Amino acid sequence: MDEQPVQLIKDVRVPVAAAPGRPKRVDYEYERAGTAVIFMFNEPHTGWRQVTATERRTRIDWALQVRALLDGRYAGVPKVRLIMDNLNTHTTGSLYEAFPPAEARRLSERLEIHYPPKHGSWLNLAENELSALTKQCLSRRIGALSTLQEEVAAWEHQRNADRVCIHWRFTIDRAREKLHRVYPQIKT
Repeated sequence: MDEQPVQLIKDVRVPVAAAPGRPKRVDYEYERAGTAVIFMFNEPHTGWRQVTATERRTRIDWALQVRALLDGRYAGVPKVRLIMDNLNTHTTGSLYEAFPPAEARRLSERLEIHYPPKHGSWLNLAENELSALTKQCLSRRIGALSTLQEEVAAWEHQRNADRVCIHWRFTIDRAREKLHRVYPQIKT
């Protein structure tokens, strides 16, 4: 699981459509229309992801996303391993802020949370998916949260239909070689 802030940007002038012999023309001037956050959950080996765009990123927003995940795709699963960065909103305490104690306990008991090592953000496979989303879907101006939500939903639907998997080939031995400054030296 990971999240990404997004700036909502509107065109000030209507772009001029492309015509034969003339490219599309877009004015460089824009109007800032606020911000949003994209929450990304993914299963790298199955090619499944859940992407949601929200107005903000608070502890309650995170808790709502986790509940949607646990009561949706993983409704019948007793324990779910969730790997995410160590952000202040990413704790079971957020569940207790968002829900009554019994509901928060029900959800937290089903979570097995794992945080990557302090200098191991390169392990974050959800960042790969966010990068693909940004390049394939968010590389143009989007000025409203509703439009962002529609675009993200369409991208998620197509990406899930295509079952795009992440084939991680970076082995521990290769990591120790390439990132030798991060890993402790093992004496034999």
